[in-house]
Amino acid sequence: MALTDVAIRNAKPAEKALKMADGAGMFLLVTPAGGKLWRLKYRIDGREKLLAIGAYPEIGLSEARKRREEARELIAQDKDPSREKQRDKVRSRIQAADTFTAIANEYCAKRKRDGEKGWSPATATRSEYLLSLLNSSIGRLAISEIEPADVLTAVRKIEAKGNLESARRTLQLASMVFRYAVATARLRSDPTRDLRGALTAPKVTHYGAITDANGVGELLRAIDGYEGQGLTQLAMQIAPHVFVRPGELRHAEWSDIDLEAALWIIPAGKMKMRKAHHVPLSRQAVDLFRQVQAITGPTGFVFPSIRSRARPMSENTINAGLRRLGYSTDEMTAHGFRAMASTLLNESGKWHPDAIERALAHGDTDKVRAAYHRGAHWDERVEMAQWWSDHLDQLRKGGDKVGFPEKLAG
Repeated sequence: MALTDVAIRNAKPAEKALKMADGAGMFLLVTPAGGKLWRLKYRIDGREKLLAIGAYPEIGLSEARKRREEARELIAQDKDPSREKQRDKVRSRIQAADTFTAIANEYCAKRKRDGEKGWSPATATRSEYLLSLLNSSIGRLAISEIEPADVLTAVRKIEAKGNLESARRTLQLASMVFRYAVATARLRSDPTRDLRGALTAPKVTHYGAITDANGVGELLRAIDGYEGQGLTQLAMQIAPHVFVRPGELRHAEWSDIDLEAALWIIPAGKMKMRKAHHVPLSRQAVDLFRQVQAITGPTGFVFPSIRSRARPMSENTINAGLRRLGYSTDEMTAHGFRAMASTLLNESGKWHPDAIERALAHGDTDKVRAAYHRGAHWDERVEMAQWWSDHLDQLRKGGDKVGFPEKLAG
């Protein structure tokens, strides 16, 4: 006889467990402690088995019957409902671990230890920040459940704030995470593959840079008259001489610099191209570094944060210094010292273009050619570094240029 809700509610525990049948193998087990548990007895492959359906009243009579029929359908297909239940639990655990945020963190960790192709610290920090913007929208979702519309809605929230480039880059990074999930067999396809063109394209902007001789002279004189924090002034004075990337200057450590040998070796881990970069130091650069060393040396960061020597100066420090001098973002940036050097060194006609490219640490896809150029242009780069610093001194004084040595580069 089938059970009723009234009969189930009125069932009282006894000294021994009581079974109340509902038909088709399902019964309610009333334990001596008062628990009421749904069970289904069935046979598969000639063996009798028992499936735990759930506890009453969490699982009511109608729901228990529904689950019984689902289990009977599996049995009709020669599938063991107990085994399928275990598999569902495993899938649920896997899905809980395979959220977008979990896989994004895993992907970022991989990219940071990818050897020569690994992210630099600056790239890693920026990428992790952008991906974190998705945490509140799709971060907790199982990656296999995320639809294109979910991703588009998430990045459009970034776009709506006017951050067009951040939205574009975040979508790009999300696609990398999805493709990583595909490669690690946790996703069938990248849901962002059809979202190209869905976002407003940001206007291409270039780093503000002063590249004319008179403007460079004015800038150098303005830096010499800077009245802000002393280390900021020294960083701005060194930047045009070495013209490395701002992040490379900020993360410089005294262990990387040999002032006696006039050489700064930037480790691969701090370089955008993930290859160690040798920077010859002119007399002027060495003198400026010695001034810094008297303040922050002899160990740790060359330019530590004003809050903690365990961290480098803020990425906004030099740019803030330039703003304080009256230069807008369109006029001059910390990155602009590289464009300044590249333009004026090329315009001089004195130096081989490959030597200038090596000095700027631009990548070379041809590994054989790159290895050759590292050695072939070193002497020229040492000569060029000193000429460039002398040239900057001349521009600071209001002159046009310094003379060239008699031997011209080939």
